[in-house]
Amino acid sequence: MPVFAQASKQPDTHGARTSIRVTRRITSFVLTFCLMFVLWIIFSGVFEPFFLGMGVLSSLLVSAMYHHFLFPYPRLNYLKFVLVFTAYVFWLLWEVFKANLHLMKIIFHPRMMDIIDPQVVTFRTPLRNTLSLTTMANSITLTPGTVTISVDSDGLFRVHAIDKTSAQGLKGEMDKKIKKIFGE
Repeated sequence: MPVFAQASKQPDTHGARTSIRVTRRITSFVLTFCLMFVLWIIFSGVFEPFFLGMGVLSSLLVSAMYHHFLFPYPRLNYLKFVLVFTAYVFWLLWEVFKANLHLMKIIFHPRMMDIIDPQVVTFRTPLRNTLSLTTMANSITLTPGTVTISVDSDGLFRVHAIDKTSAQGLKGEMDKKIKKIFGE
């Protein structure tokens, strides 16, 4: 049997890997382009053909240069991640709104100095992923009345809260939602 006939019977793993890499790059590029263009439309709010063309052009350039940063390994579960994270952002915005109302109540209270009871709260969360811990720390700091002082890799948080009510809501629902987002 000729040599080339024997070689053709072996599976072509190099070609399959190359095909997967190309598919991932294209998917990464398309996802980045869609995200950039949607953000362009949201932030500009202009629907004239010239500006839409500029949005497409700039989105293409950004996607060509940086798609590997945003979506390095595109998978099918990205859509689920985006939906769950979007739901979390809306939940967080609601919590920020409620915390703002609470702080306004404190600020405009006639005995404001009696109500303010600053304290440092220490608690542990089951989160271990660096991105999960960072998301939780930033979410706490974004919520008015609380500031994350420190976080360690074992999930130990130290948070400054302006009063007892702000301190009570720190642990609980937020870490469960973040755990669901990042699949911990």
